Amino acid sequence: MKSKSMKRFDSFCRSLENLAKSRLKNPEDDMVLEATVHRFNLSFDLSWKVMKDILTEHMGVLDFATGSPRETLQTAFANGIINDDVWLKMMRTRNKLAHDYDGILAADEFEKIIGTFYEIFTVFQENAKKYYMDETASLDRF
Repeated sequence: MKSKSMKRFDSFCRSLENLAKSRLKNPEDDMVLEATVHRFNLSFDLSWKVMKDILTEHMGVLDFATGSPRETLQTAFANGIINDDVWLKMMRTRNKLAHDYDGILAADEFEKIIGTFYEIFTVFQENAKKYYMDETASLDRF
């Protein structure tokens, strides 16, 4: 049976697969911006929670506020799980998109989400796999 941590990592990988679909879409088509923002938000939220799992369960790091995305990102950076300050920009973008009621910000950020942010997610996914290889061999599909 998979652990909660492994299930969360699987969910992150699936959300990233869904975000990848936005890369092939026209942002002017119906629902593409909304779907992309939703997929980005889900991928971001799952990614920092996977970082938290890696820090606490695999590395034994417990001296940070585990409910805080910002602190988790900073601790993940300090411990070499991530190596790019773009993560804090991603968090700010996610926070702003939560209040983008007319879709203007989503349209402005679309290319960054499917480009830079998506690439950062995939780098993290590859780095995180090593922490989950012992739990399952079925990660080859990711």
